[in-house]
Amino acid sequence: MIPYLHVPSIHLGPLTIEPFGIFVALGILFAARLLTRQAEREGLDANALQDYAPWGVGVGVVVGHLFHLFAYHPEELSKSPFQILKVWDGLSSFGGLIGGILAAVFFFRARQLRFRDYADAFALAVAPGWAVARLGCFAVHDHPGLRTDFFLAVNFPGGARHDLGMYDAAFLFAVSGLLWALNSSGKLRGKLLPLLSLLYACARFSFDFLRATDLSYVDARYFGLTPAQYGCFGLVAFGLYGLAKWQAPAKKATPSVGPGGTVQAPAR
Repeated sequence: MIPYLHVPSIHLGPLTIEPFGIFVALGILFAARLLTRQAEREGLDANALQDYAPWGVGVGVVVGHLFHLFAYHPEELSKSPFQILKVWDGLSSFGGLIGGILAAVFFFRARQLRFRDYADAFALAVAPGWAVARLGCFAVHDHPGLRTDFFLAVNFPGGARHDLGMYDAAFLFAVSGLLWALNSSGKLRGKLLPLLSLLYACARFSFDFLRATDLSYVDARYFGLTPAQYGCFGLVAFGLYGLAKWQAPAKKATPSVGPGGTVQAPAR
């Protein structure tokens, strides 16, 4: 059994830094760094991704908070009408994903860039970045599961339970390894993002059946399923479509630097 270790908040005068926020920030920075580096390796415009990053994060946080309020915990709206504005108070990772997707749709269309060309880079960056952020959920144990005697159970106060934050992080780290291995071998080029969507949807749909139902603060369910489980149907549809229809993008030729620092056109 894994001991229940709750990482405390850090108090700096009037400022309180939550461990969950630290891991989320690290995950975002890690994903942004991987995204731009992978784009450079593939000969894509990394500057466009740097411009997209603040939009993706900003819209992701806002939509993630609204998804948390309206889909998972609508009872929190009774606290205060200003609860909607407190984007730091309650965040759904699945809602954040939806927000990031919406931002990408509008951003890439406005820049007249084809998102599919950048899809592999997104897959290779989002999976490990999301895994790091999920460690924040494990640090504060904010996704308790059902009671269990499973050997990976966490010894929560009151009895051992599944810890969905830990399971999600472990799965995403494993998928990250798979995606990077496929990328190194050149297999499924151009289809890594649909593969990630399909694999994560299947895992998340299964994990959510393990979420606690016997606590005072639990996720809302609609006809027995969580909001994320309904979202998984969309991820499965996208994953199957991408694997079946998407073609590998043409490789970008990288100019070589000749003597004296002159740029030479790639051979044709």
